[in-house]
Amino acid sequence: MKSQFTNEQVNEVMEKRGCTRKAALRWLNRNREDRPKGKAAAAPAKVDEKKAAANDKPEPSTTMTPEERGKARAEGLRLFTLAGRPKKSDFTKVFGKKGPGWTWEARAKAVGLATPEECAVKFQSLLKKAGR
Repeated sequence: MKSQFTNEQVNEVMEKRGCTRKAALRWLNRNREDRPKGKAAAAPAKVDEKKAAANDKPEPSTTMTPEERGKARAEGLRLFTLAGRPKKSDFTKVFGKKGPGWTWEARAKAVGLATPEECAVKFQSLLKKAGR
């Protein structure tokens, strides 16, 4: 089958996309002006707006830069070390099922302490109380 595209068109796509002649021809065929795109030839599908709204994900409440995330992680690791490098089961004993996934701020709030650092320092004594 003879190509409907000129050598100049094919060579231009090959250079731009850095691909072979066969891939360039495929690309040109997929992106022809006269070709209907996707299911555009068929009637547009009806959208159930309630389902679409239910599937919308809420935007994250806070977005941190990579530097901020790194600093937060470093602080969490510092507190983890200060607490004596507890196991996941230790967090569960002291704070309950969700304890391992909480931040140190949330853990401090759960046991009624003012700061995350205070929570980390007192973690071992809280663990002993929980073990009784």
